Amino acid sequence: MSRRARSILLNSTGLVVAFLFAFPVYWMAITAFKTAGDIQTYTPVFIPTPTLDNVAKAISQPHFSDFLRNSVVVTLTTLALSLVVGFLAAATVARARFRGRSGFLLLVAIAQMAPFEALLIPFYLFLRHTPIYGQLPSLVVVYFIFTLPFTIWSLRGFIAGIPVDLEEAAMVDGASRAGAFIRVTLPLLGPGLVATSIFAFITAWNEYFYAFVFMTDAQNYTLPVWLASFRTNFGTDWGATMAASTLFTLPVLIFFLIVQNKMVGGLTAGAVKG
Repeated sequence: MSRRARSILLNSTGLVVAFLFAFPVYWMAITAFKTAGDIQTYTPVFIPTPTLDNVAKAISQPHFSDFLRNSVVVTLTTLALSLVVGFLAAATVARARFRGRSGFLLLVAIAQMAPFEALLIPFYLFLRHTPIYGQLPSLVVVYFIFTLPFTIWSLRGFIAGIPVDLEEAAMVDGASRAGAFIRVTLPLLGPGLVATSIFAFITAWNEYFYAFVFMTDAQNYTLPVWLASFRTNFGTDWGATMAASTLFTLPVLIFFLIVQNKMVGGLTAGAVKG
C-alpha cells in the first residue's frame, strides 16, 4: 500500500471514529433545544427550531441550586485533597528509598482494581456509625479514597520520568533539596497534574450510586441524582432529560478546556545535555 493510500485510510478511519463519538453528544445537545413535536416525531430532525423550554424545565426542578452547590463542593474538595495528598505520596515514592516501598506500590495497584459497587456495603457499615454519614463529607471521603490510588500511581510515573540531574544541578547552584524539587521538578509536572485532576474531577462529578445511597436528606443529593428525577412512573421527559444532561456536561467540558494546554508530553525532552 502506498503512503498516500495509507494516509487516506488512516484519516478516513479517524473521521469515522470521531463521528461515532461526537454524534451522540451532538444529538443530546440538539434534543435539549427541540420542541416536544420534534422529539417524538418518527422523522429525525437534525437542525431543529431552538426552544429554551426544556432548559427552563430542567433548572426549575426542586432543589436544583442545592444539587449544583453540593456537586461543586464535593468535586472541588475531592480534587484538592487528591492532588495534594497524592502528590506528596508520589514524590516520596518516586524520589525516596525506604523499606516497604515495593509493598506500598503493590497495595496502591491493588486498590485501583477494586470496583465501586463491591465496596458499597463495607463503606456503608463503616460510615453509618460516624457523624458524617448522610452528609457531604462522607461523599468526599469515599471519592477521595477512590481517586487517591490512581493519583499516586500516575504522578509517581511522571515524577520518576523527570531526570534527577535537574534537581542535582539546582542543588549545586545553592538550592536546598526541597527548593530544587519545588522550583525545578514541580513546574514540569503540568501534564501529570492535569491528567490526574481530570480523572478526579470526572470521578467525583459523575458518581451516582454512593450519592444516592449515602445521602439521607434529599437536599444533600448531587447532580447525578438530579438527572434521575426526570424519569417517573408516567414515562421519561426526554427534552428535560437531554437539557439536564447537557447542563451536567458543561462543567466537565469547561474544566477540560481550561487545563488542556497543559496536556503536553515531553517537557523534559533534551533538558539534560552533556
